Amino acid sequence: MNDEHTAADPVAEIRDLRVVVEGRAIVDGVSLRVRPGRVTALIGASGSGKTTTGLALLGEYPEGARVTGEVRVADGGLAGYVPQHPAAALNPARRVSALLTDIARTRVRRLPLRQRRAAARDRVLDVLTEAQLPHPAMLLRRHPHQLSGGQQQRVVLAQALLFGARVVVADEPTTGQDAVTKSRIVERLRAVAARGMAVLLLSHDLDVVHSLADEVVVLRTGRVVESGPAERILTAPRDPWTRELLHGRTQSTDAEYLASGHTPPRAREALPAVPAGGGEPPPVLRIRGLTARHRDGAHGSAVVVRVPELTLYPGRSLAVAGRSGSGKTTLARCVAGLHRDHGGEILLGDDPLPRSLRDRSRAQLAAVQYVFQDPRAAFDEHRPVVQQVARTAVRLLGADQDAAMREALTTLAGLGLPEEAARRRPGRLSGGELQRAALARALLARPRVLICDEITSGLDPLTRRGVLDLLTGLVEDRGDLSLVLITHDLSTAALADRVAVLDGGELVEEGPTRRVLATPAHPFTIALTGAAARPVTGTTR
Repeated sequence: MNDEHTAADPVAEIRDLRVVVEGRAIVDGVSLRVRPGRVTALIGASGSGKTTTGLALLGEYPEGARVTGEVRVADGGLAGYVPQHPAAALNPARRVSALLTDIARTRVRRLPLRQRRAAARDRVLDVLTEAQLPHPAMLLRRHPHQLSGGQQQRVVLAQALLFGARVVVADEPTTGQDAVTKSRIVERLRAVAARGMAVLLLSHDLDVVHSLADEVVVLRTGRVVESGPAERILTAPRDPWTRELLHGRTQSTDAEYLASGHTPPRAREALPAVPAGGGEPPPVLRIRGLTARHRDGAHGSAVVVRVPELTLYPGRSLAVAGRSGSGKTTLARCVAGLHRDHGGEILLGDDPLPRSLRDRSRAQLAAVQYVFQDPRAAFDEHRPVVQQVARTAVRLLGADQDAAMREALTTLAGLGLPEEAARRRPGRLSGGELQRAALARALLARPRVLICDEITSGLDPLTRRGVLDLLTGLVEDRGDLSLVLITHDLSTAALADRVAVLDGGELVEEGPTRRVLATPAHPFTIALTGAAARPVTGTTR
């Protein structure tokens, strides 16, 4: 702990904050202090008000919100923001150099004119190094879409450092990251605090909170139920809700089973690679000789994924696992028709799938559905969620509008989203609620293959467990539905029948879940399972 900072005046303070939207208090009487050199963590289930509270430090609130209370950053200082999905904070049309140099110029205005250009560049390179981005000079030439999610996040952090922010709000910074990358993010935020900046961490990842936080504030439905030193809250919580929230962390995780050489209890028996006898149905999806490329500006294109062969059978599930930037999402996007720059074959049953979404028939579009990691980017902010869910059945299956609305409401309710919430616009739903809506929209197409891209990575332990149980239940109950789980999290991969492991775009190992995760053969898989079984960092606070 940073005891020397305990008595320091707060850098930022929230007093009795109340945010009301459409008559509903989404934040109700929240108070907290964030001190220099310390990390304060806001934890709670999806929809508890974490992001609304954090964004209050930036003076940002939901549209139409009625706000009371006091929010203050000391001496009129700035608050930086590292969003859960950093690509949304970066202009896709501008190179990293332009994004950062514009800010750096405002910090060197007092220098003589002839010195400003070099001084601005030096500042940019310095903050990129502080943000732990290797080869910063090369990175400056790239656009945001040419960076991995972790690199985008560090660029956003560099922006905050350039602005001279006194406090940084880090909103689910480890979402979608593997264990090794998580450790690097923790060290990065720890280094930010060591510079004397305050960090407000919004997170569902209790391992990260345990490793990084000095203070913890627990939210439930917009109210503070418990707060205090991290060690006390995480090891001896007083409130029943806090104990329930932490319960998933106290149970043996699948990673711990793997480390001990045992099989996770929920891992299912896997289908053989080649079905025996005539009783097994033919594959629903086959990938043959896939080679995917990314364009690299003037340098042409580079191969980013190579998969010689993968097969998925009806009523079965396949997890595609690997570290951040390993090519998992690119592979999934090829299957879904969202990345057309690839060679090889993708077969749905016996029929080749066109590379581009635009060339696929309605039946093919319905058969392969994709649920994105960031559900907000996939919804129109101006239309009620239930209308957008129902639209899938109307557009792809030719369903009657009224029947589609009834089916949408029923499906949403079955996923834990009641009608009152379903009739709101996307901006009025939490990330977890909107993720369930995205899943409902995909299910209304009655797909044969459902691709879920890190859809639980931004969810709290309780919501995450519910969504995963729901997915495995759907596959078991509907014999015609097959599931592809794109995940960095081996405890999620353990729920699948088979696992394919990617490293640097190469398929390095594939087989039954029990064998691959419990007795991996490839050195990278061995390292991946070992990292998953260790704490996020070697030390705790």
